[in-house]
Amino acid sequence: MTTLIAVLLASLATLIFINLSASKKEIQHRIAHLYGVRDPQFQRAMSVLLGPGILPGNRIEDLQNGDEIFPAMLAAILGAQHTINFETYIYWSGEIGKAFAEALSERARAGVKVLVLLDWVGSYKMEEIYLNEMRAAGVRVRKYHPLRWYNLSRLNNRTHRKLLIVDGRIGFTGGVGIADLWTGHAQDPEHWRDSHFRVEGPVVAQLQAAFLDNWIEMEGEVPHGAEYFPALEPVGEHAAQLFKSSPQEGAQSAHLMYLMAISAAQESIRVANAYFIPDSVSRRQLIAALHRGVRVQILVPGKYIDTAVARQASRAHWGELLEAGAEIHEYQPTMYHCKVMIVDSHLVSVGSTNFDNRSFQLNDEANLNIYDSAFAEEQVRIFQQDLQRSKRIELRQWQARPWTERVVEALSGLLARQL
Repeated sequence: MTTLIAVLLASLATLIFINLSASKKEIQHRIAHLYGVRDPQFQRAMSVLLGPGILPGNRIEDLQNGDEIFPAMLAAILGAQHTINFETYIYWSGEIGKAFAEALSERARAGVKVLVLLDWVGSYKMEEIYLNEMRAAGVRVRKYHPLRWYNLSRLNNRTHRKLLIVDGRIGFTGGVGIADLWTGHAQDPEHWRDSHFRVEGPVVAQLQAAFLDNWIEMEGEVPHGAEYFPALEPVGEHAAQLFKSSPQEGAQSAHLMYLMAISAAQESIRVANAYFIPDSVSRRQLIAALHRGVRVQILVPGKYIDTAVARQASRAHWGELLEAGAEIHEYQPTMYHCKVMIVDSHLVSVGSTNFDNRSFQLNDEANLNIYDSAFAEEQVRIFQQDLQRSKRIELRQWQARPWTERVVEALSGLLARQL
């Protein structure tokens, strides 16, 4: 019996180690600056290294905060004729959670094929009544990597993707979760600041493929045909690509995308991110950009943040960035949950990916890259608006913080690989 217990404990320890260990295939070296984001060679590199090609002819609409985001998503769902595929990390009980459950259920009862994939961890605040309602209506709901004894090695791999695809023609992605915190217009600390994006055109097929990537993993089923992949004609002027990243693929697409974009910057890098905890390679890449004259502006949450340890781990490494000339700003009114990067007022990357190790190595993520100067200029305008509601952190101020903060930040930094 003692031997059996020892074997079981050893097996459990092994699973936990595997679960918490990062991929061995880590990017360790800074990527050289060879060209700018407008150079055709950069776009060829992004297409080859990240997988999906850059497709012209898309129309992408930015949506700011819940008052714009949720009505657009619900309208698309209620207008569905054939299929709805929905994948999200956060889905909690509340008024907006109820509204989505009712809309998805109504369409399923009308004969629309509705597939919903919820992260097991992210949906822990979702009451069973919503799941029961949707399933009774015919919605096929699945939880991603639920806790099972045989699944412990996957427990730390969550789907953080935020994808909604309707009839294979309309897509949504961005930072928003399904919870009442995202409602409103970021008017107070109980209503978060976030952005989401409505997509039409050929790139919607890539959003659909990203959803089906995880659905196939969970169900072993391959939905296809014109209901899921209709012919998509050009509808706009935006060139775009949707790339996905996951540990199972053995690659670090999210990390590589950020590094490639930063390495190509010639004028400016604007990073708006809820969890900015760059690893040493990312910091070196940003510092190299600063040294060649690129302006780097970073916008992160201030005192209102849902994970204090993430803010502390982030602040631990600001010194070398501030010394090199980076501008770091903390958003003041409420939790800042946007995930947007703008390079040289031409490339805009939006989606679920945070600038941290969890997104780079542990989570399943999806980001939409838009290559369009007019679209980028509008995102710069929104970024500047957010800066006006933020507080800039100066190097002297960061250096003068109390020793107690330094200790907490150092200890938080030890957890950076899991944040």
